[in-house]
Amino acid sequence: MAETPARRSRRERPAKAALTRDGIVATAVELMRTEGLERVTMRRLAQELDTGPASLYVYLRNTAELHAAVLDERLGVVDLGPVTAPGDWRERLEQVLRSYTRVLLEHPGLAQSALVARPTGANYLNLIEGLLALLDAGEVPPARAAWAVDLLLLHTTANAAEHATRARAGTAEQEWDALTEAVRGLSADAHPHLAAVGDELLSGPPGDRITWGLRVLINGVLHTPRPGGDQPPNRK
Repeated sequence: MAETPARRSRRERPAKAALTRDGIVATAVELMRTEGLERVTMRRLAQELDTGPASLYVYLRNTAELHAAVLDERLGVVDLGPVTAPGDWRERLEQVLRSYTRVLLEHPGLAQSALVARPTGANYLNLIEGLLALLDAGEVPPARAAWAVDLLLLHTTANAAEHATRARAGTAEQEWDALTEAVRGLSADAHPHLAAVGDELLSGPPGDRITWGLRVLINGVLHTPRPGGDQPPNRK
Protein backbone atom coordinates (compact mmCIF):
# COMPACT_ATOMS: atom_id res chain seq x y z
CA MET A 1 0.00 0.00 0.00
CA ALA A 2 1.44 3.36 -1.05
CA GLU A 3 2.37 5.68 1.74
CA THR A 4 0.67 9.07 1.93
CA PRO A 5 3.23 11.86 1.46
CA ALA A 6 3.84 13.77 4.64
CA ARG A 7 2.34 17.25 4.62
CA ARG A 8 4.86 20.04 4.68
CA SER A 9 4.88 21.97 7.93
CA ARG A 10 4.01 25.65 7.73
CA ARG A 11 7.28 26.33 9.49
CA GLU A 12 9.17 24.75 6.61
CA ARG A 13 7.54 26.93 3.95
CA PRO A 14 9.35 30.09 2.86
CA ALA A 15 7.95 33.14 4.61
CA LYS A 16 5.96 35.53 2.44
CA ALA A 17 7.35 39.01 2.04
CA ALA A 18 5.69 41.53 4.30
CA LEU A 19 3.05 43.66 2.63
CA THR A 20 3.91 47.29 1.99
CA ARG A 21 2.02 49.98 0.11
CA ASP A 22 4.83 50.36 -2.42
CA GLY A 23 4.94 46.61 -2.97
CA ILE A 24 1.18 46.43 -3.45
CA VAL A 25 1.21 49.26 -5.99
CA ALA A 26 4.17 47.72 -7.84
CA THR A 27 2.28 44.43 -8.14
CA ALA A 28 -0.81 46.30 -9.34
CA VAL A 29 1.26 47.99 -12.07
CA GLU A 30 2.57 44.63 -13.28
CA LEU A 31 -0.96 43.25 -13.25
CA MET A 32 -2.11 46.20 -15.34
CA ARG A 33 0.63 45.54 -17.87
CA THR A 34 -0.36 41.88 -18.30
CA GLU A 35 -4.14 41.94 -17.83
CA GLY A 36 -5.28 45.56 -18.17
CA LEU A 37 -6.38 48.06 -15.55
CA GLU A 38 -9.94 46.74 -15.47
CA ARG A 39 -8.57 43.55 -13.92
CA VAL A 40 -6.73 45.42 -11.18
CA THR A 41 -9.22 44.99 -8.33
CA MET A 42 -8.57 44.49 -4.65
CA ARG A 43 -9.72 40.88 -4.90
CA ARG A 44 -7.57 40.08 -7.95
CA LEU A 45 -4.59 41.85 -6.42
CA ALA A 46 -4.98 39.92 -3.16
CA GLN A 47 -4.95 36.70 -5.18
CA GLU A 48 -1.75 37.76 -6.90
CA LEU A 49 -0.14 38.58 -3.55
CA ASP A 50 -1.39 35.35 -1.92
CA THR A 51 -3.27 37.16 0.79
CA GLY A 52 -6.82 38.17 1.66
CA PRO A 53 -8.47 41.36 0.36
CA ALA A 54 -8.90 42.57 3.93
CA SER A 55 -5.11 42.76 4.26
CA LEU A 56 -4.94 45.28 1.43
CA TYR A 57 -7.49 47.64 2.94
CA VAL A 58 -4.93 48.48 5.60
CA TYR A 59 -2.95 50.27 2.88
CA LEU A 60 -5.59 51.34 0.34
CA ARG A 61 -9.22 52.20 1.05
CA ASN A 62 -10.75 50.94 -2.20
CA THR A 63 -10.14 50.16 -5.87
CA ALA A 64 -10.44 53.83 -6.83
CA GLU A 65 -7.57 54.72 -4.52
CA LEU A 66 -5.61 51.76 -5.88
CA HIS A 67 -6.06 52.98 -9.47
CA ALA A 68 -5.04 56.50 -8.43
CA ALA A 69 -1.88 55.05 -6.88
CA VAL A 70 -1.15 53.09 -10.07
CA LEU A 71 -1.59 56.28 -12.09
CA ASP A 72 0.75 58.17 -9.79
CA GLU A 73 3.39 55.45 -10.15
CA ARG A 74 3.26 55.67 -13.94
CA LEU A 75 3.43 59.49 -13.84
CA GLY A 76 6.98 59.04 -12.63
CA VAL A 77 7.83 58.26 -16.27
CA VAL A 78 6.64 61.67 -17.52
CA ASP A 79 9.63 63.64 -18.82
CA LEU A 80 9.94 66.79 -16.70
CA GLY A 81 13.32 67.69 -18.19
CA PRO A 82 11.82 70.51 -20.29
CA VAL A 83 10.81 72.32 -17.09
CA THR A 84 14.40 73.41 -16.46
CA ALA A 85 15.63 73.31 -20.05
CA PRO A 86 16.29 76.45 -22.10
CA GLY A 87 13.90 77.57 -24.80
CA ASP A 88 10.43 78.99 -25.24
CA TRP A 89 8.27 78.16 -22.23
CA ARG A 90 5.25 77.33 -24.39
CA GLU A 91 7.17 74.74 -26.38
CA ARG A 92 8.51 73.23 -23.17
CA LEU A 93 4.99 73.11 -21.72
CA GLU A 94 3.81 71.25 -24.83
CA GLN A 95 6.68 68.77 -24.49
CA VAL A 96 5.73 67.90 -20.91
CA LEU A 97 2.06 67.49 -21.80
CA ARG A 98 2.89 65.31 -24.81
CA SER A 99 5.05 63.11 -22.56
CA TYR A 100 2.10 62.85 -20.16
CA THR A 101 -0.15 61.84 -23.06
CA ARG A 102 2.27 59.11 -24.17
CA VAL A 103 2.27 57.60 -20.67
CA LEU A 104 -1.52 57.39 -20.70
CA LEU A 105 -1.64 55.90 -24.18
CA GLU A 106 0.60 53.02 -23.10
CA HIS A 107 -2.28 51.67 -21.01
CA PRO A 108 -5.79 52.36 -22.41
CA GLY A 109 -7.53 51.74 -19.11
CA LEU A 110 -5.21 54.16 -17.36
CA ALA A 111 -6.20 56.99 -19.71
CA GLN A 112 -9.86 56.49 -18.85
CA SER A 113 -9.12 56.18 -15.15
CA ALA A 114 -7.13 59.42 -15.21
CA LEU A 115 -10.30 61.33 -16.10
CA VAL A 116 -11.70 60.69 -12.63
CA ALA A 117 -8.73 59.56 -10.53
CA ARG A 118 -7.34 61.98 -7.97
CA PRO A 119 -3.76 60.91 -7.28
CA THR A 120 -1.98 62.59 -4.39
CA GLY A 121 1.44 60.99 -4.67
CA ALA A 122 4.83 62.56 -5.27
CA ASN A 123 4.86 62.01 -9.04
CA TYR A 124 1.52 63.76 -9.55
CA LEU A 125 2.59 66.66 -7.36
CA ASN A 126 5.89 66.90 -9.28
CA LEU A 127 3.95 67.10 -12.54
CA ILE A 128 1.73 69.89 -11.22
CA GLU A 129 4.77 71.74 -9.86
CA GLY A 130 6.48 71.49 -13.25
CA LEU A 131 3.46 72.81 -15.14
CA LEU A 132 3.10 75.71 -12.70
CA ALA A 133 6.79 76.53 -13.08
CA LEU A 134 6.42 76.73 -16.85
CA LEU A 135 3.32 78.92 -16.60
CA ASP A 136 5.22 81.15 -14.18
CA ALA A 137 8.01 81.41 -16.76
CA GLY A 138 5.36 82.74 -19.13
CA GLU A 139 4.33 85.32 -16.52
CA VAL A 140 0.85 83.83 -16.16
CA PRO A 141 -0.63 85.19 -12.90
CA PRO A 142 -0.44 82.49 -10.19
CA ALA A 143 -4.20 82.28 -9.57
CA ARG A 144 -4.88 81.94 -13.30
CA ALA A 145 -2.10 79.35 -13.64
CA ALA A 146 -3.70 77.28 -10.89
CA TRP A 147 -6.88 76.96 -12.94
CA ALA A 148 -4.93 76.55 -16.19
CA VAL A 149 -3.18 73.41 -14.95
CA ASP A 150 -6.53 71.70 -14.44
CA LEU A 151 -7.72 72.78 -17.89
CA LEU A 152 -4.54 71.63 -19.68
CA LEU A 153 -4.49 68.24 -17.97
CA LEU A 154 -8.20 67.72 -18.65
CA HIS A 155 -7.67 68.44 -22.35
CA THR A 156 -4.71 66.09 -22.73
CA THR A 157 -6.29 63.36 -20.59
CA ALA A 158 -9.54 63.44 -22.55
CA ASN A 159 -7.67 63.20 -25.85
CA ALA A 160 -5.64 60.24 -24.58
CA ALA A 161 -8.77 58.50 -23.26
CA GLU A 162 -10.58 58.98 -26.58
CA HIS A 163 -7.75 57.59 -28.70
CA ALA A 164 -6.98 54.75 -26.28
CA THR A 165 -10.62 53.68 -26.09
CA ARG A 166 -11.06 53.60 -29.85
CA ALA A 167 -7.78 51.78 -30.36
CA ARG A 168 -8.74 49.12 -27.82
CA ALA A 169 -12.19 48.67 -29.37
CA GLY A 170 -10.56 48.02 -32.75
CA THR A 171 -13.26 50.01 -34.55
CA ALA A 172 -11.45 53.33 -35.04
CA GLU A 173 -10.85 52.82 -38.76
CA GLN A 174 -14.43 51.74 -39.47
CA GLU A 175 -15.82 54.68 -37.49
CA TRP A 176 -13.57 57.11 -39.36
CA ASP A 177 -14.59 55.66 -42.71
CA ALA A 178 -18.26 56.00 -41.78
CA LEU A 179 -17.78 59.63 -40.69
CA THR A 180 -15.88 60.44 -43.88
CA GLU A 181 -18.63 58.97 -46.03
CA ALA A 182 -21.33 60.86 -44.10
CA VAL A 183 -19.56 64.22 -44.30
CA ARG A 184 -18.65 63.95 -47.96
CA GLY A 185 -22.18 62.90 -48.84
CA LEU A 186 -23.80 65.97 -47.30
CA SER A 187 -26.07 68.25 -49.26
CA ALA A 188 -24.78 71.81 -49.53
CA ASP A 189 -28.40 72.98 -49.37
CA ALA A 190 -29.15 71.29 -46.05
CA HIS A 191 -25.73 71.80 -44.40
CA PRO A 192 -23.97 74.62 -46.30
CA HIS A 193 -21.33 75.39 -43.65
CA LEU A 194 -20.52 71.76 -42.94
CA ALA A 195 -20.30 70.91 -46.63
CA ALA A 196 -17.95 73.86 -47.21
CA VAL A 197 -15.38 72.69 -44.63
CA GLY A 198 -15.96 68.94 -44.82
CA ASP A 199 -12.47 68.12 -46.04
CA GLU A 200 -10.88 70.38 -43.41
CA LEU A 201 -13.02 68.78 -40.72
CA LEU A 202 -11.36 65.47 -41.53
CA SER A 203 -7.85 66.75 -42.23
CA GLY A 204 -4.63 66.64 -40.25
CA PRO A 205 -2.80 63.90 -38.34
CA PRO A 206 -3.90 63.38 -34.70
CA GLY A 207 -0.61 64.67 -33.32
CA ASP A 208 -0.94 67.99 -35.13
CA ARG A 209 -4.52 68.43 -33.97
CA ILE A 210 -3.57 67.74 -30.35
CA THR A 211 -0.66 70.19 -30.54
CA TRP A 212 -2.90 72.86 -32.08
CA GLY A 213 -5.46 72.32 -29.34
CA LEU A 214 -2.79 72.80 -26.68
CA ARG A 215 -1.64 76.03 -28.31
CA VAL A 216 -5.20 77.35 -28.42
CA LEU A 217 -5.56 76.63 -24.72
CA ILE A 218 -2.18 78.10 -23.79
CA ASN A 219 -2.83 81.30 -25.76
CA GLY A 220 -6.30 81.48 -24.22
CA VAL A 221 -4.79 81.18 -20.74
CA LEU A 222 -2.43 84.07 -21.55
CA HIS A 223 -5.23 86.39 -22.61
CA THR A 224 -8.19 85.34 -20.47
CA PRO A 225 -8.38 86.53 -16.85
CA ARG A 226 -10.22 84.46 -14.30
CA PRO A 227 -13.79 85.52 -13.52
CA GLY A 228 -13.56 88.23 -10.90
CA GLY A 229 -9.90 88.83 -11.62
CA ASP A 230 -6.68 86.92 -11.18
CA GLN A 231 -6.16 87.61 -7.50
CA PRO A 232 -6.84 84.61 -5.27
CA PRO A 233 -9.55 85.14 -2.62
CA ASN A 234 -8.43 86.24 0.82
CA ARG A 235 -8.16 83.28 3.17
CA LYS A 236 -8.44 83.91 6.88
